[in-house]
Amino acid sequence: MSTTVPVTTETLKVPGASLYYEVRGSGPVLLMMPGGPADAAAFRNTAVPLASDYTVVTYDPRGLSHSKLDGPLDEERIVQVFADDVHRLLSAITKEKAFVFASSGGASISLELAARHPEQLSTLIPHEPPSPALQPDPAYVRSEMEDIVETYRTAGMGPAMQKFMALTRVKNSGPPPPQGEPTPEMREGIAQMMRNMDLFVGPYMLAVARYEPDFAALKACSCRIAPGVGAESRGELAHDGGLELAKRLGTQAAVFPGAHAGFDSHPDQFAVRLREVLEG
Repeated sequence: MSTTVPVTTETLKVPGASLYYEVRGSGPVLLMMPGGPADAAAFRNTAVPLASDYTVVTYDPRGLSHSKLDGPLDEERIVQVFADDVHRLLSAITKEKAFVFASSGGASISLELAARHPEQLSTLIPHEPPSPALQPDPAYVRSEMEDIVETYRTAGMGPAMQKFMALTRVKNSGPPPPQGEPTPEMREGIAQMMRNMDLFVGPYMLAVARYEPDFAALKACSCRIAPGVGAESRGELAHDGGLELAKRLGTQAAVFPGAHAGFDSHPDQFAVRLREVLEG
């Protein structure tokens, strides 16, 4: 069972934003990239058991939660800008090659990181990237994602999320909500996630939808790329994306406990499996 470990919070100034990040533990750097509206909090549960062996770095992507924008967001280059943010964050933290685990939309962005800055990476684990380019009918998935964004703009969260769940085929999005009255911290976390949705179901989703990974660069990457999928997410869109990425790279997808967000629902088991894959 996970217990608490000391955490240091820092801020890194990058062009156009200030990146908030958290550091736990000691050892080789393991940076964890969240997806969608998620932030550093997404990995707090699984970061604890990992901190005994790694310097675990979690962060809020620019424009989300504590990572405030200092200027306009280049909406046409979100994938490239977010990848460069991780490049700058790694440069500020270590001179050595780092391990990177990336989830969902963060996994899609991590492919750009590997293509642009392979020299910074030892092993990259892109877990369930939802990129349309990894689907049997990319144009259809891209069009549906664009429609979700338009629905959010014109009709709001409810109708947009209905379409999102139908497209992604998500069966299990995370652990059950805790019983009892939510704590002030839980209330603030929920409120923050709702604020993040404007970026997620907007420019972020459009950027991920339209992103075309450089598969030739990824196959030639000097770093090791080990795509991952959830044991309980078979049949979901992002699970299929992880399988297809592994196929494109000529390898087998590593299976992790839980579904799309197994690091949250099964944090200790997920940490054990993550160690195994990183050491493989």
